[in-house]
Amino acid sequence: MAKEKIIREPTEIRNRDEIEALKQNDTYDKPENWFLSPRMVETFILGSDEVLEYEVKDKKKKIKITRKFYGDNVLVQRSIITLASDRGLLLIGEPGTAKSWLSEHLAAGISHTSLNGIQGTAGVTEDQIKYSWNYAMLLAEGPSLNALVPSPVYVGMKDGLITRFEEVTRCPREIQDTLISILSDKVLIVPELGEKGVLLARKGFNIIGTANTRDKGVNEMSSALKRRFNFETVHPIKSVKEEIEVVQNQTEGMLESDNVKVEFKHDIYELLVKTFHELRKGETTDGVKVNIPSTVMSTAEAVSVAYNSGLYARYYDDGIVKPKHLAINIKGAVIKDNNEDIQKLNQYWDLIVKRRGSNNKDWSSYYDSKKYLM
Repeated sequence: MAKEKIIREPTEIRNRDEIEALKQNDTYDKPENWFLSPRMVETFILGSDEVLEYEVKDKKKKIKITRKFYGDNVLVQRSIITLASDRGLLLIGEPGTAKSWLSEHLAAGISHTSLNGIQGTAGVTEDQIKYSWNYAMLLAEGPSLNALVPSPVYVGMKDGLITRFEEVTRCPREIQDTLISILSDKVLIVPELGEKGVLLARKGFNIIGTANTRDKGVNEMSSALKRRFNFETVHPIKSVKEEIEVVQNQTEGMLESDNVKVEFKHDIYELLVKTFHELRKGETTDGVKVNIPSTVMSTAEAVSVAYNSGLYARYYDDGIVKPKHLAINIKGAVIKDNNEDIQKLNQYWDLIVKRRGSNNKDWSSYYDSKKYLM
């Protein structure tokens, strides 16, 4: 039987060769129970031009560490240092600014696993943060460690791992506050187990939380919980060139993983990224003001449009990604629940795309695809 393909492998699997190379070349000081040193975690996330030599099954190999996060390098350094301290890390920002992406790579570099996490929703309970019980075993033998079902926080404390908590502010406030004593005292008590129910966190444990600024006021964090975190704001990518590189790298990786072979020129990526960048900013690269849609014109949404355009070109066309494929797929990314956004998108087409199309065939083809926005 052929090996099953996984839709999306965790970063520690996708980048196993890079992590192995960093591990074998890691000569720097590191906090207790960390898989890589802070310097190597930074290199894993921000990349390096240096070629590293490493060995796998007695075979010598060479590899260059790719950049995975584009943004403030010092923010990454501060985040790593925070996770080495006794305070939690909270990454905040607009949706689609790679908060979860950064969280995943931090956890993979520090703990060699990014899978120890909680997805915050309105339905999260205290049991899901602390622990629950296997009720069949609980009835059969009473409270015991065998009957206890550990939460990701429990596992993180027990094994000294980073625990990721996505969308903290989507959880009810009283549930969020369950983290206060855990972050303060680094202890979790299971009263039913008596002395055996006292779990003291091992070195290496910490929590990375994420929260969207657009969720502000949904379930505002208490001041007590805020004091247990260092806050880092992840901003949208400011450089068009860097954003193009991010969208291109991630899209090509996704298409390659799906074995979808298409021709996707750099100029087509530029069309897409400029559209998202300018609508997000409310101003074109040459200073013309444009209306900002209510939806989030994030880099993550741009990747989704590029990926869908590649699929469209492969399955409905000749395998060459064209401007019309972007137009076909951009509507679903921009138009969510506000019909006024379609007017703003059309205004951008009439004001900016049309003007650029007068001396550029790609932008001209892009403008001719306006019919797909209706």
